[in-house]
Amino acid sequence: MALPTTASSTTPTAATPTVDGARVYQEGFVAGILGAFTVALWFLVVEALHGRPFYTPTVLGTALFGRGVWPATLETMPPSFEMVAMFTWVHLLTFAVLGVVVSRVLAMAERNPSLGFGFVLLFVILEACFTVAAMIVAEPVLRALTWRAILAANFLAAAVMAGYFWFRHPTMQMRP
Repeated sequence: MALPTTASSTTPTAATPTVDGARVYQEGFVAGILGAFTVALWFLVVEALHGRPFYTPTVLGTALFGRGVWPATLETMPPSFEMVAMFTWVHLLTFAVLGVVVSRVLAMAERNPSLGFGFVLLFVILEACFTVAAMIVAEPVLRALTWRAILAANFLAAAVMAGYFWFRHPTMQMRP
């Protein structure tokens, strides 16, 4: 008579880390896209209320890709769907990469909870550095766009991404 076996009595296979790695990348990609859509939706609503939809991606696309319209005409620039499309791709890819990086960091914090608080502190420091760098380097863009709207979009994206990660990892613990 054969004895029943369970899955827990088998040893892990080499495919286990790959599946875990795939999950980490998938969660990061989804979180990044959610963050990018949050920022895009925020600016679409804010600009629609001011009667200038697609203004922010037009200005940022022009600032990023040039086209000789810098910086004097940023205030009166009409929407350019070419610039919107070009900047949207960069925006989505940047957030996807950021989401994957955060997902990898969270995977490390899950294995070692004492790292979690350090990662939270690192996020706060990087957010402050982003704000200062944007104020110094992109001053004409910040004059055309409002820095309060940019900060609000940044924090909304961080909140949406954190909410998604919290949903995916409800039992994760962090210790100082």
